[in-house]
Amino acid sequence: MKEDRRSRKDIAHQSSRFTDSKGFTLIELAIVLVIIGIILGAVLKGQELVNNAKIKRAYNQQREAFAGIYTYFDKYGKYPGDDPNAATRWVGTTSGDNDGLIDGFTFGCAVGAATETCQTWRHMRNANLISGDTASAQNPSNIFGGSIGVGYATVQTLTTQWIGLDNVPADVAESIDVQYDDGIYNTGSIRASAVYTTLAVIDLYFRL
Repeated sequence: MKEDRRSRKDIAHQSSRFTDSKGFTLIELAIVLVIIGIILGAVLKGQELVNNAKIKRAYNQQREAFAGIYTYFDKYGKYPGDDPNAATRWVGTTSGDNDGLIDGFTFGCAVGAATETCQTWRHMRNANLISGDTASAQNPSNIFGGSIGVGYATVQTLTTQWIGLDNVPADVAESIDVQYDDGIYNTGSIRASAVYTTLAVIDLYFRL
């Protein structure tokens, strides 16, 4: 009988312990989920802001190149790279052929490259229109780690002078085209090297 009472007391004591132990209530769980949602929302919003800033920076970089080229033209009456008097103006540079075009197009200019597409950058550096080593003809970099190119080329059947950004994320390139042109990769004044949905990164061109 005593053992029976003792076991009942033990059971009651254990039951009391379980009852007293506290877990998360539905309200507490709801608060935790709300906090997690706020944190995730802030992270996603931050990523969106970063992406939007990069899109604007990429577009502005080609505008800066555009402004530099036409400022040079206003000052010297020739396009940089095509300038026939550059070598006499700045020792070590290479003059252009004065045909009114920046001949060639490449994203991979070597430091000492003498082609017009590459000398464009050296001429503008010597004219203090862009930053960088005045002895170098290398392309400046774009916000996505690729290069900026300029020159006379055919892009999606249109042959003219272009400013290009290479290694641009395809979704960013499409966003720029939608915001500033017609949103179609092979028409308008902004064109791409491929359909926006086929590759992870592409080259994006702006008519000069």
